[in-house]
Amino acid sequence: MAKFTVSSCSFPFILLLFPFYSLTLTLIAKPISSSSLQALNTTIPQNFDSEIALFGDAADGGSYVNLTGGSASSSGLLLRRKPFKVADANLSNPASFSSELIFSITPGNGDGIVVVFVPGDLGSRFSGKGPFGLGGENRFLGIEFDTEMNENVNDVNANHIGVNVGSFVSLTVGNVTALNLVLNSGQKMKSWIDYDASSKRLEIRLSKLGEPRPYNPIVAHGIDLLAMWKDKDVYVGISSSNSNGSSSQISSVYSWSFRMRKVPRMHSHPVNPRGYLDDQHGGNPGLDNRMACPLSILAGIIFMTGCGALVSFVMLFLWAIIVNRHTVFPAEVLPDEFPVKPNPTDFRYEKISVVVEEDADADGVKK
Repeated sequence: MAKFTVSSCSFPFILLLFPFYSLTLTLIAKPISSSSLQALNTTIPQNFDSEIALFGDAADGGSYVNLTGGSASSSGLLLRRKPFKVADANLSNPASFSSELIFSITPGNGDGIVVVFVPGDLGSRFSGKGPFGLGGENRFLGIEFDTEMNENVNDVNANHIGVNVGSFVSLTVGNVTALNLVLNSGQKMKSWIDYDASSKRLEIRLSKLGEPRPYNPIVAHGIDLLAMWKDKDVYVGISSSNSNGSSSQISSVYSWSFRMRKVPRMHSHPVNPRGYLDDQHGGNPGLDNRMACPLSILAGIIFMTGCGALVSFVMLFLWAIIVNRHTVFPAEVLPDEFPVKPNPTDFRYEKISVVVEEDADADGVKK
């Protein structure tokens, strides 16, 4: 990768060119494929990411996206067009991810919604048939918010969350009823989906919109996505369908975010942090130096000030101990005109002999 340095004098000039540069990137953006463009709805709500594409019956509702149209055999897909990788070409540094979703499902029969991960271009293979419009797809990971009871796929009830791998037979199920929530109540709900690559653990949390993120997940499932997908491009989307003849649900998505997290491997020998910083700032070492230098100086000043204050305190403390130990206070000498009076409380004991003489009667006998 070529690196270049931007001087301070040219920085304002680059800011002037930034709008034209962004426009150029937008115009040359590569579509996902020619086949997927035929089914792509180009209109999306303004508060959604520009990388979002709509397929099937998914439609812009103004500030939200309706995935289904409320009629039987309706299905729609909200797709993130930018794929991600769970590992690099050397299958090292596996990636973790987090996703937040705000949705609602109207009362009635229907399949609910599913957050689906598929290796390869999901948009070009979205059939719109079968459950969630994923007929024939067998390489997916799905987090299913299910509103239909089907004992054949390990459903516990018509109000649960399931983790599906390659099929709609749920490997792990969480009962939403235990949270005093109903998926198809029409209420807005928020879900958190987190995958940690180090522990190979997938966690799903759910609450009513406006309530805090739950501490405990409703579903926790162990899965190694690195072994499952290796270095393939993976697409993530949200799908919904009304696959049976009496379905009438409308599934809506109000907000959706997806973030990747990569933690570098720890090495036993020193590593050069410059490579990571260059990648974060587009290979511009001058930018790194401008950011790091003031922070380093400030940290050094704070550290030296703290050390100086600590040393001064210790020296003052030792000096006070040494001086007090060798200080002799002179005795007070009173002038002659003020003689020392004895302490009024001083006294002494003297032995006193008492002799008692007895009187004698007339006969000379002592009484």
